[in-house]
Amino acid sequence: MEINVNFLDNLRLEAKFDDFSVIADQPIRYKGDGSAPSPFDYFLASSALCAAYFVRVYCLARDIPTDHIRLSQNNIVDPENRYQQIFKIDVELPESISAKDREGILRSIDRCTVKKVVQTGPEFVIEPVANLGANAQALLMSPAATEQQTFIDGKDMPLEQTIAHMTGLLEQLGMKIEIASWRNIVPNVWSLHIRDAASPMCFTNGKGATKESALCSALGEFIERLSCNFFYNDQYFGEDIASQDFVHYPNEKWFALEADDGLPEGLLDAHCWAIYDPDDELCGSHLIDTNSGRRDRGIVALPFVRRHDNAVVYFPSNLIENLFLSNGMSAGNTLAEAQVQCLSEIFERAVKRQIIEEEIALPDVPREVLAKYPSVLAGIEALEAQGFPVLVKDASLGGQFPVMCVTLMNPRTGGVFASFGAHPRFAVALERSLTELLQGRSLEGLNDVPPPTFNSLAVTEPNNAVEHFVDSTGVVSWRFFSARADYEFAEWDFSGTTQAEAETLFGLLEAMGKTVYMAVHEDLGAPVCRILVPDYSEVYPVEDLVWDNTNKALLFRDDILNLHTLNDEQLADLGERLEDSELDEYMTIITLIGVEFDENTVWGQLTVLELKLLIHLALQEHEEALDRVSAFLQFNDNTVARGLFYRAVLTVLEITLDDELELADYQQNLERMFGVETLAAVVGSVAGHVRFYGLTPTNSQLVGLDKHLRLIASYKKLHHARAAQSSAL
Repeated sequence: MEINVNFLDNLRLEAKFDDFSVIADQPIRYKGDGSAPSPFDYFLASSALCAAYFVRVYCLARDIPTDHIRLSQNNIVDPENRYQQIFKIDVELPESISAKDREGILRSIDRCTVKKVVQTGPEFVIEPVANLGANAQALLMSPAATEQQTFIDGKDMPLEQTIAHMTGLLEQLGMKIEIASWRNIVPNVWSLHIRDAASPMCFTNGKGATKESALCSALGEFIERLSCNFFYNDQYFGEDIASQDFVHYPNEKWFALEADDGLPEGLLDAHCWAIYDPDDELCGSHLIDTNSGRRDRGIVALPFVRRHDNAVVYFPSNLIENLFLSNGMSAGNTLAEAQVQCLSEIFERAVKRQIIEEEIALPDVPREVLAKYPSVLAGIEALEAQGFPVLVKDASLGGQFPVMCVTLMNPRTGGVFASFGAHPRFAVALERSLTELLQGRSLEGLNDVPPPTFNSLAVTEPNNAVEHFVDSTGVVSWRFFSARADYEFAEWDFSGTTQAEAETLFGLLEAMGKTVYMAVHEDLGAPVCRILVPDYSEVYPVEDLVWDNTNKALLFRDDILNLHTLNDEQLADLGERLEDSELDEYMTIITLIGVEFDENTVWGQLTVLELKLLIHLALQEHEEALDRVSAFLQFNDNTVARGLFYRAVLTVLEITLDDELELADYQQNLERMFGVETLAAVVGSVAGHVRFYGLTPTNSQLVGLDKHLRLIASYKKLHHARAAQSSAL
């Protein structure tokens, strides 16, 4: 994690990281102002808090109340060496906790990350740099010895060379990549989380049988998501980028909107129109780019090559971001390697969806076959030793597709987690199924997976497929676990040279009658492909283009960003549009308008429901505000302070709307209940003197929205690199 420090007045310091700011000072006896803890005090507190965190996680996983658990830490300093200290952590546990859980809680504290880092002994490297912002050296693993070369199945270059190459590409782009976490909870299963230190919203996860292969996976995914603009999906690029010659890529093409809102000529092809507009409901306005919002420029579309005849077909950027998410994109050491990875993921997700929605019972992989892969077997046996039964299934549907499945059962909660993996090589697909299962997860995290069901509607509901795509936590049918399999086991093999494997996978799609479209991006120095297979690789239903398009943001973005400057007429119009749009009232404003706010602010927690409520208050529509505040409080998961504010709003509104009650009669006790400052804000809001309490003023230039500006700064690095390369051609 990158932590930037600012020097404030006297000895006060400010450490900024992610969306947080921490102030440190020194006691007055050390010539400080005593306004905040010292840096060393924060260090001591971090150890105690980390220990308490692991206690809390253990107890939550087992429904153990923590109300009467107390934890204390003291540091005992050696009088002859103040750097030699003992951290003594005491835990007071109620008698109701069993001996087994008492031991488990103590073991959980032993896992404290701060403790383990201190015990291991971190290495400090202190060096001057010419410019902190320009120091984009990746904070990754130490470079491997040049003579070391580790090859694995499915990769055309040694892991060490891949890491060095991809790290170098990101460094040239100005991205400082840091590893946020590693996980290796069973043998031969590694995963990690990497992110852009300057913009942590740009992150990827990697997985593999070794730490090197997991790092390659994460770096490849990072470059893939940069090349395909996935990090910035649905996000507002701001007025600067929106006015540039190109918004996404130099080879993009803009299509002017028709006067009757029809679909412009030159977009897509007949095959795609039959899929994406079967009922002639789609309009040109549905396809306006969400990122730029430039209705005046029309529809921005990206070129894809149709595989069977090499024709160029222009896909609206809006359509891609609404329907496909990250499905069908991959980076590789070679184009063929990227294609194999990309197509493998497309098959993995499509076959997984078919199996789940059709409630297919898969055949088990025979033990003698599984024994051929001892590294995978070791990981599975380690999970089972922890009390998690594991089922290894052949998901190839009788040898048709290169897909495997590893399913974990959690007897403690009754939950199940079906993980799928795909690759032309049986061993690689099997390994990916297992590593996907544990990617970024702890054993405690496996307590959150849902139980299976016999309710067919639950497994076929479209959102269930989306949840399986995002993090594999969707619902699985009990029929999936039947001993009577719907297919025979097949020890399939689609392997060959990388190029041959790519051709084989393309051939499977062609045999199914599917049309394939591909875009290749090599502007960052590594081959990246994005493959679209209409009516096969979409994540969201096609109907979303009409009924749930992300460019609904364009109806509200400017007004919401300029909320404090709207007059009553404009506010009333915004409120009516919010009401008429039939939006999910619990959707966050972040999601609605594609602008990132600090999650620790009122803006960051703001929902459509709360915005409507604040508009009613600003317009003095008290009865409507009363209805909204009641709904807000009924399902409120906002901060305690915000909940208290609205409880006071509810009370003051009820007094105001009752002709027999006077607010002055209750003022004193309301102040004692809610606090003088909060009540003043509430009375001002109900009277109309205070508007949008808690929401700091913003504008269309995004001034003050640091989190979003960091994301845009990240995209500008990419945009500038593309512009420079395009001008050099």
